[in-house]
Amino acid sequence: MSDGSEPAFSLRVPPGEDRERSVCDRCGFVDYVNPKIVVGAVAAWSENGPPHGPGAVPLDEVLILLCRRAIQPRKGWWTLPAGYMEEGETVAEAVRREAQEEACADLRLDGLLALYDIPRRSQVQIFHRARLVTLDVAAGPESLEVGLFRWADIPWTALAFHSVSWALEAWRESREQAAFAPFGNPEGGGWVGPAAR
Repeated sequence: MSDGSEPAFSLRVPPGEDRERSVCDRCGFVDYVNPKIVVGAVAAWSENGPPHGPGAVPLDEVLILLCRRAIQPRKGWWTLPAGYMEEGETVAEAVRREAQEEACADLRLDGLLALYDIPRRSQVQIFHRARLVTLDVAAGPESLEVGLFRWADIPWTALAFHSVSWALEAWRESREQAAFAPFGNPEGGGWVGPAAR
């Protein structure tokens, strides 16, 4: 039985707004549903020198960390270590936490790589360029396995999401630069690089 104190929501345009929102009919509370923030990293390693930035080693001497998803969506497909931010975290803290959760990996972040808008999923995705502190990685609870791939061996046709290919290509394009403007959505928004083949 209801005593009339439970919220009752309906869709309507609140005063001062320009779109429908879920509004409590009793108290006027507006339940804003906003995009989710996904963070991740292109995490690289080379034993012969820096994997990116000034003095970067040749591309074929670099290993890239990928995780094979153990959860839906796209279970069994390869992705970068990434996931949703939690309340109270900075972006950098969230990137490092996701790498630890998915690949038991410790990262040193080298700066913002890309910012992608994914409106069909109501997401904003933020990727960093990062270096693996050690090669001591292992599958976490959200990964079936993890792998360190040379560029030529990345499983391009088994990548989970378009944005994984975008971030990998952004890393390759910027890898010899110390500073650069963050990348955005590629024109057309589909697969890029070898994943487009």
